[in-house]
Order: sequence, then structure tokens, then C-alpha cells
Amino acid sequence: MDSIGLLFLGGMFVVMWLFFIRPQQKQAQQAKDFQAGLDKGARVVTTGGIHGKVIKVDDNSLMLEIDNNVKIRIEKSGISMEMSQAAYGGGEAEKKSEAPAAK
Repeated sequence: MDSIGLLFLGGMFVVMWLFFIRPQQKQAQQAKDFQAGLDKGARVVTTGGIHGKVIKVDDNSLMLEIDNNVKIRIEKSGISMEMSQAAYGGGEAEKKSEAPAAK
């Protein structure tokens, strides 16, 4: 009975790793890659909900223009997504453009 309990406990650990830990690590890596790939001219949304255009990129920070002559410096980790993902929920932009025309 002891070996069955140990096997069950090991199985629970594997399931938790597959459903909780692995997807979180994958999402963190995607966010890191996105933030590292930010370029001048990209339209982004910060974690605080501020929309802006990247006008300068440094090692750990970037300069956002949020209105005419209104600029803020923000850490790259404070950027949550591109403007197209914020507006269309990521991937929805392609679906909207492929929709058939109304008759």
C-alpha cells in the first residue's frame, strides 16, 4: 500500500507541474521575449493602462509618447502588450480582417 501511495503522490506532482508550473514559465518567457524585442515606433499598453508610442529604447527602460509633447520614461517590465493585442484581444485583428464582406 505504501508504494501505491508514493506513486499517487508522484503522479499528483507531475500533473501539477504540467498544468500550473510549466504554462506559467512559458508565459514568463514570452513576456521577456516581447519586452526585449520592443522597437522604436511600436504602439504599446503599460501594465497601468497607459497607451503610447515608443520613441526611444534603452537597455532597461524606454521613452513613451502618450500625447503631443507628453513623454514618460518607463521600465520595459512595465509594458504589458502591443496596442493591437489590447484592442483586439491578441489574434482577433487577423480574424476581423478575414471576415467576409456583408452583402
